[in-house]
Amino acid sequence: MKVSFTAKEYARLLELAHLGLWVAGARPDDPGTMPARYADVAEKAFGLAETFGCADLVETDVNGQHYAAEKLTSGPPEKVLTDFTADVFWNELAVRLAERDLQAELGQPVRDERNPFTEAQEERLRLIEETYWREFEAHGTDHVFVLRGGQG
Repeated sequence: MKVSFTAKEYARLLELAHLGLWVAGARPDDPGTMPARYADVAEKAFGLAETFGCADLVETDVNGQHYAAEKLTSGPPEKVLTDFTADVFWNELAVRLAERDLQAELGQPVRDERNPFTEAQEERLRLIEETYWREFEAHGTDHVFVLRGGQG
């Protein structure tokens, strides 16, 4: 199979590789975080950068391993990661707090594969999540407090 890319397309492919690796746990500043599952294909993708006219997007460490250069990781990819992490943070915070609150209302754990939510529990959970979303959209974390030692 033969695949061809323009330099611009290949640059976007490198951005996707960087984004995917970041989500998989790899950090550009720490080569030891590269997930073994993706190491070979990432090396191959970054190693071909010069061939595709994108040498400025990749750097090589002292061991000859290629990695994303700052020019590749800053700008649009950095914004994508910032937006992604913010979205994950707010979603997880709303979901986990809503599940905690529902569990407190019910007096029992709400996440159990053997006992899925009832329709009424799903609806209640959705309403609690919506309440948190409205709060976070209006005030961010300004009204979030942690009571050490349990509920106050």
